[in-house]
Amino acid sequence: MLIKIYPPARSRIKEIWQYTKNLHGQKQADIYIRGLGETINGLYDNRPLWRQIEDSELNGIFFTRYEHHYIFFRELSGSIGIINILHEKMDIPSRLKNND
Repeated sequence: MLIKIYPPARSRIKEIWQYTKNLHGQKQADIYIRGLGETINGLYDNRPLWRQIEDSELNGIFFTRYEHHYIFFRELSGSIGIINILHEKMDIPSRLKNND
């Protein structure tokens, strides 16, 4: 199953790794990103994890949580598109609408 990671999500993954490395070291950063990747890779076959966003402006966007981050994605034809990954303390609605 193909997973497409859009540029905003790709940037967030790099930022998350760097932030975690600076705070907790490279080993912990690698562990966290590996877990994030495993969560993303398991999404397509684990629909009970999917939650639909209740906002008409964000129709068709789902999310799931991995530790302190929310993973936002769309179902594509036979795959999933990861559109963004945001920390729980961010202004999530605003960032999603601006794709920031």
